[in-house]
Amino acid sequence: MTDAISILLVDDNAEFRQGLRTLLGFYTDGPGTFEVVAEAESVAQAIEMIETYSPMITLLDMELAEGTGVDVLQRLKTLGADTRVLSLSAHREDRWIYEAMQAGAKGYVAKDKLGSQLYDALRAVLKDAVYLDPELASGFFRLFHANPTRPLQAAEAIRLTDRERDVLHWLVQGASNEMIAKQLYITVATVKAHLTAIFEKLKVRSRTQAIVKAIKLGLVQA
Repeated sequence: MTDAISILLVDDNAEFRQGLRTLLGFYTDGPGTFEVVAEAESVAQAIEMIETYSPMITLLDMELAEGTGVDVLQRLKTLGADTRVLSLSAHREDRWIYEAMQAGAKGYVAKDKLGSQLYDALRAVLKDAVYLDPELASGFFRLFHANPTRPLQAAEAIRLTDRERDVLHWLVQGASNEMIAKQLYITVATVKAHLTAIFEKLKVRSRTQAIVKAIKLGLVQA
């Protein structure tokens, strides 16, 4: 019997949370069943539930009764909480996607695409990969392409090895550690070691932060 994957639902709409529960109940053929351990509808409640239940995954709406999903993500950074956040939103604007990913979300799914994308997004974040629908990803990167000016001095100060750049390239593509290892013909342990070095050099704490900073500095092409 597979272990249950704990989920926290954060949304200020009770009917939407119930709909998510129902949808998660259909996912029975993956790495494990999904168990909703708690629900929240505000920033304060979300933080309290995360500290109490330590959910493996948090499904986080970007607009809450009091505050935003970005507020939650920023608090989680401060707390060092170990939960993988998947942002859910009715917003498709570039700014919303960028702010969520920059704040540390592992992925972003538009609410009108949940039926077709939520399962794939959950599987991706469970593998510690980043999930972005290609349509939304183009908007996420548009912010960088719209402004070609790069902080070159900052980029030049970050000295990555050729192999670290290879790993960073595949990281930006949304690849998991296993996928990166396969592409570069190295072990998963070696990938993790390179990622640790990359995070230290970029002064970031997560994959999504590394992706955002690498693109912003022009270290890789989106």
